[in-house]
Amino acid sequence: MQLLISTTHQPATDLGYLVSKNPDRHQTFDLAFGTAHVFYPEATLERCSLALIVDVDPVGLVRGRGDADGPLTQYVNDRPYTASSFLAVAIAQVFSSGMAGSSKARAELAASAIPLEAEIPVVRCRAGEAKLRACFEPLGYAVEVQPLPLDETFPDWGASRYFHLRLRGTLRISELLQHLYLLLPALDGDKHYYVCSDEVQKLLDKGGDWLAVHPERDWILANYLKRQRSLVREALGKLLSEPEEEVESGEREKEASEHQLERALSLNERRMAAVEEVLLRSGAASVLDVGCGEGRLLGRLLEHRQFRSLLGIDVATTSLDRAAERLKLDRLPPMQRARIDLLQGSLTYRDARMAGFDAACAIEVIEHIDATRLAAFERTLFEFAQPQTVIITTPNVEYNLRFANLPAGAMRHRDHRFEWSRAEFQQWAHGVCERHGYSVEFLPIGDVDPELGPPTQMGVFSR
Repeated sequence: MQLLISTTHQPATDLGYLVSKNPDRHQTFDLAFGTAHVFYPEATLERCSLALIVDVDPVGLVRGRGDADGPLTQYVNDRPYTASSFLAVAIAQVFSSGMAGSSKARAELAASAIPLEAEIPVVRCRAGEAKLRACFEPLGYAVEVQPLPLDETFPDWGASRYFHLRLRGTLRISELLQHLYLLLPALDGDKHYYVCSDEVQKLLDKGGDWLAVHPERDWILANYLKRQRSLVREALGKLLSEPEEEVESGEREKEASEHQLERALSLNERRMAAVEEVLLRSGAASVLDVGCGEGRLLGRLLEHRQFRSLLGIDVATTSLDRAAERLKLDRLPPMQRARIDLLQGSLTYRDARMAGFDAACAIEVIEHIDATRLAAFERTLFEFAQPQTVIITTPNVEYNLRFANLPAGAMRHRDHRFEWSRAEFQQWAHGVCERHGYSVEFLPIGDVDPELGPPTQMGVFSR
């Protein structure tokens, strides 16, 4: 079985530092089930490719185990060729530092998103090509899948359950390796070792940052844990409980700090009113509110008959529960209740539920997203969901000088990953338009300072 990882980040040979493997050497590693070979088919400053070849010993695997499944099935099978738990274990053992995101020589690069490509010649997926795409595309990858025939000599036999897979994306090397480590065994649907509660901890360690809100979460859990219901329940409980506490705490802090800071300017009210006005003017009949929080905007929109379909999505179920209470969903008349829904989901993973809306809003959301995941958010909203109108608001960091209680250089909320100046926001927005075929209009929210601009900046994107 094979894995080829490539990058065009320059100097491309820095890939060797990220996985602690010298491009000038062919290295061999002994595994419990065979041998792993690591070498570089290509190593230039412009492009570097790293190959992992896993040579599985099928005879050694079954020696002494009897022939309960028939003598041929033990020796004649797809295990030496198909990406599976064997390859996942090899990735974890051979690229342990890369998976952990550590690099003594290139620590900053290891923490940065770079262009990466992964190619696997043979992946088994009984659920078919659609499921293969559904696992990787929400993580921000461009996915190329080529079905492999049952027999090239007899094309009439049709396609097999095996695929040639190529992934392209901009992300950290640790993210790529962790995604492969969990998803390849899940797609294969089998494991070469006994599955117990230890596997739950592996899920948390390698998928805690993304698996909880992945659209295919339940399917991935079931297949990775070989459909053992007790383990699936344990994993699901742990995945949802720990992040939820952090998110809830962050939401409460936001209420107590950021809103307190901006209250004197009535910024939250003015933001909601400005977005509401733009949506009414756009003529949108259906609106998606990503990062909807407690549903303040949705409550305002529900009062207008123009908006026939409203959907709020948030990563925190506690926020959604409070939104349901605020909106009194359980007491709405049936026809009005049919116009609005609340769903749990992530803003950085492709989600079919976000498609088909006339307009989408991200109100004070993007500054809470890690810079390395901003490209994934962009693709989720502008490439996959593709609403006609997108409204994004974010703080204007230049205006922070006017907040007397805000220390110099501090951001308005400690959960903000960044705060942009007007020029930075406009540069990002114009890049979005070039990449996805939108135009953008910039509008101020709040009183405009002649030197520093408005406290909140809004971009209205149109197709």
